[in-house]
Amino acid sequence: MNEEIKQSFFNDNCNRFSAETIRSYKIALKQFFLFSGKNYTEVKAADVRSWLASLEEKGLKPRSVRMKLSAVKSFYHYCMEEKKIRKNPMRAIDNPKKEDSIPYYLNRRQLAMLQELTRHDPRDRAIVETLYATGVRVSELLEIKHEDIKWENRQIWIRKGKGNKERFVLFTHECAERLKAYLGCQKKESPYLFPNNRGGHLSRVFVEKRFQEFSALLGFKVVPHTMRHTFAAHLAEKKMKPAYIQDLLGHDNINSTRIYTKLMDHARKKQYDSYQI
Repeated sequence: MNEEIKQSFFNDNCNRFSAETIRSYKIALKQFFLFSGKNYTEVKAADVRSWLASLEEKGLKPRSVRMKLSAVKSFYHYCMEEKKIRKNPMRAIDNPKKEDSIPYYLNRRQLAMLQELTRHDPRDRAIVETLYATGVRVSELLEIKHEDIKWENRQIWIRKGKGNKERFVLFTHECAERLKAYLGCQKKESPYLFPNNRGGHLSRVFVEKRFQEFSALLGFKVVPHTMRHTFAAHLAEKKMKPAYIQDLLGHDNINSTRIYTKLMDHARKKQYDSYQI
Protein backbone atom coordinates (compact mmCIF):
# COMPACT_ATOMS: atom_id res chain seq x y z
CA MET A 1 0.00 0.00 0.00
CA ASN A 2 2.77 2.44 0.93
CA GLU A 3 4.76 1.66 -2.22
CA GLU A 4 1.77 2.27 -4.48
CA ILE A 5 0.94 5.71 -3.06
CA LYS A 6 4.61 6.69 -2.97
CA GLN A 7 4.95 5.83 -6.65
CA SER A 8 1.87 7.92 -7.46
CA PHE A 9 3.35 10.79 -5.47
CA PHE A 10 6.58 10.76 -7.49
CA ASN A 11 4.80 10.20 -10.82
CA ASP A 12 2.57 13.22 -10.27
CA ASN A 13 5.47 15.43 -9.18
CA CYS A 14 8.16 14.31 -11.61
CA ASN A 15 8.02 17.61 -13.53
CA ARG A 16 8.08 19.73 -10.38
CA PHE A 17 10.89 17.94 -8.53
CA SER A 18 14.51 17.85 -9.70
CA ALA A 19 16.22 14.47 -10.06
CA GLU A 20 18.20 15.19 -6.90
CA THR A 21 15.02 16.04 -4.94
CA ILE A 22 13.37 12.81 -6.08
CA ARG A 23 16.44 10.83 -5.02
CA SER A 24 16.54 12.48 -1.58
CA TYR A 25 12.79 12.20 -1.02
CA LYS A 26 12.75 8.50 -1.93
CA ILE A 27 15.46 7.77 0.61
CA ALA A 28 13.72 9.84 3.32
CA LEU A 29 10.31 8.22 2.79
CA LYS A 30 11.80 4.74 2.78
CA GLN A 31 13.59 5.48 6.07
CA PHE A 32 10.48 6.98 7.63
CA PHE A 33 8.15 4.08 6.84
CA LEU A 34 10.75 1.51 7.84
CA PHE A 35 11.03 3.29 11.19
CA SER A 36 7.28 3.65 11.78
CA GLY A 37 6.39 0.19 10.51
CA LYS A 38 2.93 1.50 9.66
CA ASN A 39 0.74 2.00 6.65
CA TYR A 40 0.71 5.66 5.59
CA THR A 41 -2.96 6.00 6.63
CA GLU A 42 -2.15 4.91 10.21
CA VAL A 43 0.73 7.30 10.91
CA LYS A 44 0.25 9.76 13.79
CA ALA A 45 2.12 12.93 14.75
CA ALA A 46 3.74 10.98 17.61
CA ASP A 47 5.30 8.59 15.07
CA VAL A 48 6.83 11.50 13.21
CA ARG A 49 8.22 13.04 16.40
CA SER A 50 9.76 9.72 17.41
CA TRP A 51 11.41 9.44 14.01
CA LEU A 52 12.78 12.98 14.23
CA ALA A 53 14.16 12.25 17.70
CA SER A 54 15.89 9.14 16.37
CA LEU A 55 17.52 11.17 13.58
CA GLU A 56 18.82 13.71 16.08
CA GLU A 57 20.16 10.91 18.29
CA LYS A 58 22.11 9.62 15.29
CA GLY A 59 23.78 13.02 15.06
CA LEU A 60 22.13 14.28 11.86
CA LYS A 61 22.50 18.01 11.39
CA PRO A 62 19.33 20.15 11.52
CA ARG A 63 19.64 20.84 7.80
CA SER A 64 19.56 17.11 6.99
CA VAL A 65 16.65 16.54 9.36
CA ARG A 66 14.73 19.41 7.73
CA MET A 67 15.28 17.91 4.29
CA LYS A 68 13.97 14.52 5.39
CA LEU A 69 11.03 16.11 7.16
CA SER A 70 10.27 18.14 4.04
CA ALA A 71 9.96 14.89 2.08
CA VAL A 72 7.41 13.45 4.51
CA LYS A 73 5.47 16.73 4.70
CA SER A 74 5.32 16.98 0.92
CA PHE A 75 4.13 13.37 0.70
CA TYR A 76 1.32 13.90 3.22
CA HIS A 77 0.30 17.17 1.61
CA TYR A 78 -0.13 15.17 -1.60
CA CYS A 79 -2.17 12.54 0.24
CA MET A 80 -4.49 15.25 1.55
CA GLU A 81 -4.91 16.78 -1.90
CA GLU A 82 -5.72 13.37 -3.36
CA LYS A 83 -8.15 12.73 -0.47
CA LYS A 84 -6.28 9.57 0.51
CA ILE A 85 -6.35 10.58 4.19
CA ARG A 86 -8.71 12.69 6.30
CA LYS A 87 -6.20 14.12 8.77
CA ASN A 88 -2.65 15.24 8.07
CA PRO A 89 -0.25 13.91 10.78
CA MET A 90 2.31 16.55 9.75
CA ARG A 91 0.10 19.51 10.61
CA ALA A 92 1.40 19.88 14.17
CA ILE A 93 5.05 19.11 13.35
CA ASP A 94 7.47 22.05 13.51
CA ASN A 95 10.67 22.25 11.51
CA PRO A 96 13.96 21.88 13.46
CA LYS A 97 15.74 25.15 14.15
CA LYS A 98 18.17 26.19 11.47
CA GLU A 99 21.82 25.78 12.27
CA ASP A 100 23.85 28.94 11.95
CA SER A 101 27.33 27.61 11.36
CA ILE A 102 30.03 28.07 8.78
CA PRO A 103 29.86 25.36 6.09
CA TYR A 104 32.66 22.82 6.17
CA TYR A 105 35.28 23.48 3.50
CA LEU A 106 38.91 22.71 2.79
CA ASN A 107 41.63 25.18 3.62
CA ARG A 108 44.36 25.86 1.05
CA ARG A 109 46.68 23.24 2.49
CA GLN A 110 44.00 20.54 2.51
CA LEU A 111 43.02 21.40 -1.06
CA ALA A 112 46.66 21.12 -2.15
CA MET A 113 46.89 17.72 -0.45
CA LEU A 114 43.81 16.49 -2.33
CA GLN A 115 45.17 17.80 -5.62
CA GLU A 116 48.52 16.12 -4.97
CA LEU A 117 46.85 12.83 -4.04
CA THR A 118 44.94 12.67 -7.33
CA ARG A 119 47.61 14.01 -9.67
CA HIS A 120 48.61 10.56 -11.02
CA ASP A 121 45.03 9.76 -12.11
CA PRO A 122 43.96 12.21 -14.87
CA ARG A 123 40.25 11.48 -14.39
CA ASP A 124 40.26 11.88 -10.60
CA ARG A 125 42.36 15.04 -10.88
CA ALA A 126 40.01 16.47 -13.51
CA ILE A 127 36.94 15.69 -11.37
CA VAL A 128 38.48 17.35 -8.30
CA GLU A 129 39.59 20.42 -10.26
CA THR A 130 36.27 20.84 -12.10
CA LEU A 131 34.25 20.59 -8.90
CA TYR A 132 36.51 23.13 -7.22
CA ALA A 133 36.90 25.56 -10.13
CA THR A 134 33.20 25.70 -11.06
CA GLY A 135 31.36 25.04 -7.78
CA VAL A 136 28.91 22.73 -9.54
CA ARG A 137 26.97 20.04 -7.73
CA VAL A 138 28.14 16.48 -8.42
CA SER A 139 24.82 15.75 -10.18
CA GLU A 140 25.50 18.71 -12.50
CA LEU A 141 29.10 17.63 -13.10
CA LEU A 142 28.06 14.18 -14.27
CA GLU A 143 25.55 15.62 -16.78
CA ILE A 144 28.16 17.80 -18.52
CA LYS A 145 28.61 16.90 -22.19
CA HIS A 146 31.52 17.77 -24.46
CA GLU A 147 29.30 20.14 -26.43
CA ASP A 148 28.52 22.10 -23.23
CA ILE A 149 32.13 23.25 -22.81
CA LYS A 150 33.05 26.61 -24.36
CA TRP A 151 36.84 26.36 -24.37
CA GLU A 152 37.46 29.81 -25.89
CA ASN A 153 35.61 31.55 -23.03
CA ARG A 154 36.32 28.88 -20.38
CA GLN A 155 32.63 28.42 -19.67
CA ILE A 156 30.44 25.37 -19.12
CA TRP A 157 26.73 25.33 -19.82
CA ILE A 158 24.86 23.63 -16.98
CA ARG A 159 21.73 22.50 -18.77
CA LYS A 160 19.78 21.11 -15.84
CA GLY A 161 20.76 22.57 -12.51
CA LYS A 162 18.66 22.34 -9.37
CA GLY A 163 15.02 22.92 -10.28
CA ASN A 164 15.88 22.26 -13.95
CA LYS A 165 17.38 25.76 -14.28
CA GLU A 166 20.15 26.58 -16.72
CA ARG A 167 23.26 28.65 -16.03
CA PHE A 168 26.83 29.13 -17.20
CA VAL A 169 29.78 28.52 -14.88
CA LEU A 170 33.38 29.55 -15.38
CA PHE A 171 36.53 27.46 -15.10
CA THR A 172 40.17 28.38 -14.61
CA HIS A 173 43.22 27.92 -16.83
CA GLU A 174 44.42 25.25 -14.39
CA CYS A 175 41.09 23.41 -14.74
CA ALA A 176 41.32 23.65 -18.54
CA GLU A 177 44.77 22.07 -18.47
CA ARG A 178 43.59 19.23 -16.22
CA LEU A 179 40.58 18.57 -18.45
CA LYS A 180 42.71 18.54 -21.60
CA ALA A 181 45.20 16.13 -19.98
CA TYR A 182 42.32 13.85 -19.02
CA LEU A 183 40.64 14.05 -22.44
CA GLY A 184 43.97 13.33 -24.10
CA CYS A 185 44.05 9.84 -22.58
CA GLN A 186 40.33 9.14 -22.73
CA LYS A 187 39.47 6.15 -24.93
CA LYS A 188 35.72 5.79 -24.42
CA GLU A 189 33.28 7.12 -27.01
CA SER A 190 30.60 9.09 -25.20
CA PRO A 191 28.91 12.49 -25.35
CA TYR A 192 29.57 12.88 -21.62
CA LEU A 193 32.66 14.51 -20.15
CA PHE A 194 33.01 11.80 -17.52
CA PRO A 195 31.71 8.57 -19.10
CA ASN A 196 31.33 5.08 -17.71
CA ASN A 197 32.20 1.89 -19.59
CA ARG A 198 28.79 1.76 -21.27
CA GLY A 199 28.94 5.24 -22.79
CA GLY A 200 26.67 6.87 -20.23
CA HIS A 201 27.99 9.12 -17.50
CA LEU A 202 29.65 8.03 -14.27
CA SER A 203 27.28 7.36 -11.39
CA ARG A 204 27.03 9.59 -8.35
CA VAL A 205 27.72 6.56 -6.16
CA PHE A 206 31.00 5.90 -7.99
CA VAL A 207 32.23 9.47 -7.44
CA GLU A 208 31.15 9.48 -3.80
CA LYS A 209 33.02 6.21 -3.25
CA ARG A 210 36.18 7.69 -4.75
CA PHE A 211 35.95 10.62 -2.34
CA GLN A 212 35.52 8.20 0.57
CA GLU A 213 38.80 6.62 -0.52
CA PHE A 214 40.43 10.06 -0.71
CA SER A 215 39.23 10.82 2.83
CA ALA A 216 40.72 7.61 4.18
CA LEU A 217 44.10 8.37 2.61
CA LEU A 218 44.17 12.06 3.55
CA GLY A 219 42.99 11.71 7.14
CA PHE A 220 40.25 14.33 6.83
CA LYS A 221 36.73 14.18 5.43
CA VAL A 222 36.04 15.31 1.89
CA VAL A 223 32.91 14.58 -0.15
CA PRO A 224 32.00 15.96 -3.58
CA HIS A 225 29.83 18.69 -2.03
CA THR A 226 32.81 19.80 0.07
CA MET A 227 34.32 21.11 -3.17
CA ARG A 228 31.27 23.31 -3.77
CA HIS A 229 31.60 24.76 -0.26
CA THR A 230 35.35 25.23 -0.81
CA PHE A 231 34.75 27.04 -4.10
CA ALA A 232 32.32 29.48 -2.46
CA ALA A 233 34.39 29.87 0.71
CA HIS A 234 37.58 30.73 -1.14
CA LEU A 235 35.73 33.31 -3.25
CA ALA A 236 34.21 34.80 -0.08
CA GLU A 237 37.68 34.98 1.47
CA LYS A 238 38.77 37.00 -1.57
CA LYS A 239 35.84 39.35 -0.81
CA MET A 240 33.79 38.54 -3.90
CA LYS A 241 30.30 40.03 -3.62
CA PRO A 242 27.66 37.55 -2.37
CA ALA A 243 25.47 38.32 -5.41
CA TYR A 244 28.23 37.11 -7.75
CA ILE A 245 28.77 33.95 -5.72
CA GLN A 246 25.00 33.42 -5.80
CA ASP A 247 24.98 33.50 -9.61
CA LEU A 248 27.89 31.08 -9.89
CA LEU A 249 26.33 28.63 -7.41
CA GLY A 250 22.92 28.85 -9.07
CA HIS A 251 21.12 29.84 -5.86
CA ASP A 252 17.64 31.31 -6.35
CA ASN A 253 17.71 33.12 -3.03
CA ILE A 254 20.57 35.34 -1.82
CA ASN A 255 19.89 34.01 1.71
CA SER A 256 21.24 30.63 0.57
CA THR A 257 24.54 32.32 -0.24
CA ARG A 258 24.70 34.69 2.74
CA ILE A 259 26.18 32.01 4.99
CA TYR A 260 29.39 32.28 2.96
CA THR A 261 29.77 35.97 3.77
CA LYS A 262 30.51 34.90 7.34
CA LEU A 263 33.63 33.31 5.95
CA MET A 264 35.04 36.77 5.25
CA ASP A 265 34.94 37.55 8.97
CA HIS A 266 36.19 34.04 9.73
CA ALA A 267 39.12 34.49 7.33
CA ARG A 268 39.99 37.91 8.79
CA LYS A 269 39.93 36.46 12.31
CA LYS A 270 42.25 33.61 11.26
CA GLN A 271 44.61 36.14 9.70
CA TYR A 272 44.54 38.28 12.85
CA ASP A 273 45.17 35.25 15.07
CA SER A 274 48.20 34.30 12.97
CA TYR A 275 49.74 37.71 13.66
CA GLN A 276 49.32 37.20 17.41
CA ILE A 277 51.37 34.01 17.56
